[in-house]
Parts: sequence; C-alpha cells; structure tokens
Amino acid sequence: MQKNILVVDDEKDIVEMLQYNLEKEGYKVFTARNGKQALEQVKRHVDLILLDIMMTEMNGLDVLRELKRVEKTKSIPVLFLTAKSSEIDEVIGLELGAEDYIVKPISIKKLIARVRTAMRRDKKEDQAAEASSILRIEDLEINVPNYTVTLGAKALVFPKKEFETLVYLVRHRGRVISRDVLLNAVWGEGVFVVDRTVDVHIRKIREKLGKFAEMIETVKGVGYRFKA
Repeated sequence: MQKNILVVDDEKDIVEMLQYNLEKEGYKVFTARNGKQALEQVKRHVDLILLDIMMTEMNGLDVLRELKRVEKTKSIPVLFLTAKSSEIDEVIGLELGAEDYIVKPISIKKLIARVRTAMRRDKKEDQAAEASSILRIEDLEINVPNYTVTLGAKALVFPKKEFETLVYLVRHRGRVISRDVLLNAVWGEGVFVVDRTVDVHIRKIREKLGKFAEMIETVKGVGYRFKA
C-alpha cells in the first residue's frame, strides 16, 4: 500500500525538491508551507511528516505539540528538518515526541534511508503492540491482559500505572521515550500530572525488577529507554 508523507517547509525549493525525490521512491506526498497549513493537511491520512522548525505563522515545535494533543495524529512519526543544530533544539524536539532530527543541508540518500527506517519501525511497533499479549525477556514475563508480572517463579506486584509504564517501555524497547510521551500514553491527555510522577514510577519499577532494573536507562534531559 502506498504511504503518504506530509512535507512542511516554508522554503519552496526545499518542498519541491523533497516532493520530487520522495515521489520517485513511490510515496504519495502532500505539502504545506507553514504550520497552520500543516495542521489542515493532517486531516488527510498521513503516515509520516517531514517538519521544518523555523517557519512563520506557527513553528514546527508548536505544530508537533498540537499533533501530540490529538488522538488521531499523536502517533504519526515526525522527522524534523531544520537548519538549527544546537543540542537544546534537538532535546526539545525529542522530548515532544519527534522520531528523528535531521539538520540541513542533508543528502537525499540519507533522508530516504531515515524515512524508510521510521516507516519500518512504526509498522513493526504497531504489529507488535497488537500481537503481543505476553512479553518475555529471559525469565521476566509480562502478561498484558492479566496485568501480571513474574520473574522466574516469583510474582511481582505492580499497581496499574506502574504496570502500564513498564509495558509501554518494553513494547518500545530500544527507543528513547520522553516523559511527555509516557504521561500521555499512560495517564492520558487532559490529566494534570507533573513530570516527577514518571520519575517516581520508574524508580519503583526498577526496585521490583531485580537484575532487569538496569535495562531501564535514563536518557538525561529527555526520558527513558528500555534496552533492546
């Protein structure tokens, strides 16, 4: 099935260049020249977004915040395209839930490779989330329907939010998950919960996991990652 990509950039030449090369690879491409147009375009079915940060009328970070607030669009992979290269911009983008961060100028071959990787990863995660009712890592077993965790022959007790946090990290193992993403995924949107709540839950989860505690890595300034 043909995949749909939304390209958002206020530079006409960049939009046209990306559209031409992505269509050569078999993708259907929609375009937008500013943030407001981008939010209109995502009313279509979009599988991935290439999003510039520095734009008029609404910058890319604000666009991403809006995308993550809406159930229909919050899971769309977003790759930032930007001339900005400071570490703080990268951290902000990842904290908001961006899939990747690509600094201009960039080679088309590298861009296509990252698009393909993001598409494959998103498909695999969707399939895994639907198919995996029991998650196993050596002798650690997480039974998702029954809300139970066992380590060897020992049953571990996890309250609902701790359990759901653990399941989310394991299902997305190998990826850095920001605190904001965890808050939205586990506690839901519109619920006021401070970032510290995530940290407390992670600490309690680690205390119960024994030898597997070190598999939950802290990524400074961003969030957490369950080792692949």
